Amino acid sequence: MTATTFPAQPIKQQKAPLGRRLQAAFNKRALLWLAVGLFLFLYIPIFILIIYSFNESRQIGIWTGFSWKWYGELMRDQAVLDALKLSLWVATWSTIISTFLGTLTALAMERHRFWGKITYDAILYLPIIIPDIVMALSTLLFFVVLGVALSKYTILIAHVAFNISFVAIVVRARLADMSSTLEEAAADLGANEWQTFRRVTLPLLMPGIVSGALLAFTLSLDDFVITFFVAGPGSTTLPVRVYSMIRFGLTPEVNAVSTLMFLGSTLLVIISLVLQRR
Repeated sequence: MTATTFPAQPIKQQKAPLGRRLQAAFNKRALLWLAVGLFLFLYIPIFILIIYSFNESRQIGIWTGFSWKWYGELMRDQAVLDALKLSLWVATWSTIISTFLGTLTALAMERHRFWGKITYDAILYLPIIIPDIVMALSTLLFFVVLGVALSKYTILIAHVAFNISFVAIVVRARLADMSSTLEEAAADLGANEWQTFRRVTLPLLMPGIVSGALLAFTLSLDDFVITFFVAGPGSTTLPVRVYSMIRFGLTPEVNAVSTLMFLGSTLLVIISLVLQRR
């Protein structure tokens, strides 16, 4: 006897109840409009600031015509230029130091076991999760107890202290995604630990290191709260200078310097995100 075969019947997928589908569609649209509303709430004031930085009139809120003159005034303001130079100096050196120390920290935390690792891991996240005002007050108290005079070097030390954590987390995330097979293969081929690190580990880590460095540079360049507490006489960074200018009222010159800071920070963050995606 031959077995009788029956044609395969298509399996019908049961549709979700109408009420559930309507609820899912409503939730999707509600999340979309909520996201759009949040972005508009955050960025519309910034766009208004950028637009009025090109206002010909000195009065805020009264548009009289397009002009570049406030950017020219900004370039001729020696106090702003000095503050910019100090900000770039602090951001550059804090980025170099924190990138070096943060990379070593990430390697130690991800690849080695040692006594107190869990405690150190928790401490590493403190500069990220605690409020800036707490970080600023504790750093200021540290310098006062040691009798260190406030200057641009105290700003540098404070920026390195919080930047190490950000760099270490970015590099550590890169390390977690890396496979150790290439390093093992290099060791099998006769490479020592330094050669393996220089020719295998470091090139693979480089996108994470560069993105962490850019993030550290951005955070250092934009920091105000911590810098305001640990800056000494004559050590005025650009954010602190902008704050002192705002105290006498908003002007198109303030809008111009804020626009340049926003564009520069945005560019650095975009480059950092692109490198992390790679």
